[in-house]
Amino acid sequence: MATKKRKAADTKVDKNKVYSLKEASSLVKDLNCTKFDSSVDLHIRLGVDPKKADQAIRGSVTLPHGTGKTKRVLVLCTPDKEAAAKEAGADFVGLDEFIQKIEAGWTDIDVIVATPAVMPKIGKLGKILGPRNLMPNPKTGTVTNDVAAAVNEVKGGKITFKVDKAGIIHASIGRVSFASDKIEQNSQELINAIIRLKPATAKGLYLRGLAMASTMSPSITVDTKSVQN
Repeated sequence: MATKKRKAADTKVDKNKVYSLKEASSLVKDLNCTKFDSSVDLHIRLGVDPKKADQAIRGSVTLPHGTGKTKRVLVLCTPDKEAAAKEAGADFVGLDEFIQKIEAGWTDIDVIVATPAVMPKIGKLGKILGPRNLMPNPKTGTVTNDVAAAVNEVKGGKITFKVDKAGIIHASIGRVSFASDKIEQNSQELINAIIRLKPATAKGLYLRGLAMASTMSPSITVDTKSVQN
């Protein structure tokens, strides 16, 4: 059953209107139904077939204003890389003990960075990490020998994204406490990154739908033409 705050928020969104990204970035701040600093999320529907390997869009982007959330980073590496990872601010650093913890069900982390040398050991964790979007991947910069740079990027606002089975990318791009221009700029940065990844084999319209919402708030439909520079 909808709360009074949610009902009030619903009245502020015109379901028949398509908003510009600028308008949506301002309006989403007025729709917050929670007592906490809600996440602002983008939902981007693409004209791709995720079953085809070359259309399974995935990548990473550094948001100019960060995400507003301090991400917990685990670095899986050999002992010679541990000091650099810790110095860069990794929350957890090691290898075998964390592989065992993950096998036992521990996934209290936001990002895993791994060195190429240890990937054979991590492969068996795919069934646990894959569905949670935690599996290290060279395409997102989370499989690298430069673990310090990878940790710094994640802590500095780097996010990863990938298209789901329905052809939609869901990503958090900030918080409702952000100024509206920062929400807009973070959103545009993500969208630009996704546009750059458009596969040559994708037929028809690529950006098919775009919506913005904060945690538990009504969704705002965004005009895709307002985001294509």
